[in-house]
Amino acid sequence: MIRKLLFALLLLVLPGVAHAEWYEVGTEHFVVISNDQPERMQRFATNLERFDKALRLYGDVQDLPVGKANRVVVYVLDDVAAVQKLAKNPNLAGYYLPRAEGSLAFVPRSTGADQNDFTPMVILLHEYTHHFMFNSFPNAAFPLWYSEGFAELFSTAVFDKTGVIFGYPPQHRGYGLMSGNALPVDKLLTAESLKLNDSQREAVYGRGWLLTHYLYFGGKRPGQLVNYLLAINSGKTPLEAAQVFGDLRALDRELEHYKLGNFAGYRVPADKISIGEVTVRKLTPGEAATIAVRMQSKNGVTKETAPAVYAAAKKACAPFPNDPGAQLVLAEAAYDADDFAGAEAAADRALAADPNRVDALLYKARAKMAVAAKADDFKPETWRGIRAIIASANKLDPEDPEPLILFYQSYLEGHQRPTKNAITGLLYAYELAPQDRSLRLNVAAVYLNDGDPVMARRLLLPLAYDPHNPGLAAVAAKMIADIDARPKGEPKPAATGTTD
Repeated sequence: MIRKLLFALLLLVLPGVAHAEWYEVGTEHFVVISNDQPERMQRFATNLERFDKALRLYGDVQDLPVGKANRVVVYVLDDVAAVQKLAKNPNLAGYYLPRAEGSLAFVPRSTGADQNDFTPMVILLHEYTHHFMFNSFPNAAFPLWYSEGFAELFSTAVFDKTGVIFGYPPQHRGYGLMSGNALPVDKLLTAESLKLNDSQREAVYGRGWLLTHYLYFGGKRPGQLVNYLLAINSGKTPLEAAQVFGDLRALDRELEHYKLGNFAGYRVPADKISIGEVTVRKLTPGEAATIAVRMQSKNGVTKETAPAVYAAAKKACAPFPNDPGAQLVLAEAAYDADDFAGAEAAADRALAADPNRVDALLYKARAKMAVAAKADDFKPETWRGIRAIIASANKLDPEDPEPLILFYQSYLEGHQRPTKNAITGLLYAYELAPQDRSLRLNVAAVYLNDGDPVMARRLLLPLAYDPHNPGLAAVAAKMIADIDARPKGEPKPAATGTTD
């Protein structure tokens, strides 16, 4: 009897013995996936949705309808170590991936911090604020200090019965802020061009928050931030634009004084931020069994890592041949590992179980495109058949940008000139998913090719300021330099679009 009791106690304390159920909680702008208690997940998702509404109300930003495919999917992992393992980066506590095929965020359930410090909600709100910026101001360029300062400013939002309160100081930046001035304002404003050490990199966030908070809530320099950002977006360098602040040493002294005082904030009343339906769905056994592989694939694989992920997918998905969610995990892993026949077969199984799965149609089309290209099969009838599959996906969800992008790509990969309809679809995909950097670059190239360098430059400028993708930023900066070097009144090139 004692042995049985000891064994029962061990089952309660040993990690991994008890199996928690996986749930998906959906709101208008978010999908939260976790093996947490559904009630806690509902509160978490509800606060995310309230945050979005409060941010829009505070910034007077229109809340346009969001298609289901355009919601941000938030995966909540066990802890920071799990996030770092997935990201293969020991310096991340959470991160966001802006993608047209579905923007993602990975955050821990716990960071080990207290409720006023670097909590999972603070991490996620920081990352979602970036997403909000990309989507609400798609053609605006923001320097590094402001991009991170803006995200820090709203990441510390507090939720209570009275509403949502913005403006609380980020306690996790306290040491960096109070231990000195690693980035005086003149260097903070040009942080993109500097090689930053660890303390300066931390200061981009801490002093970026301080300067942003001061310009928003300090009440001393009305209109200066707007004029500064307008100057940046008119083509001026950060230091040229900074002339709107006057003496930067004086601004630096003001900030040093400001950080020692009390910080004002802004409350968005609860009755102004009511939200819609919150849905809760338990994942199917197949979805739950394949969730680890799904996260690996969604996070991204390389040629080196794809085979191992595919092997794991085949093992996890084998017991669930009729589960569309599991078969889609297998289709994606197979495609990433260049097993195009396996990807199409898995997509077909998913479609047999659920004919309305847009993502299954898209993986079927991708697999067929890859097989045709590998065989040098560029016959028009082959690619018309592929486009028919993509068109079916588009009919199921016209607000999903992914079918529109793949439809356009099918012309390029099929060695055919994109039709006007394909180009129009690509431009609409950008309207739906302006956060996707590669899509933005491709659309800028379309505008350039169509003789509209002004619009192309407008799309490229935010990329040139993007601190998280220096390679793409360099490409965008070079394209902008080429546009600026063009003779005025250069004739418009021949249009590339034709109509089938």
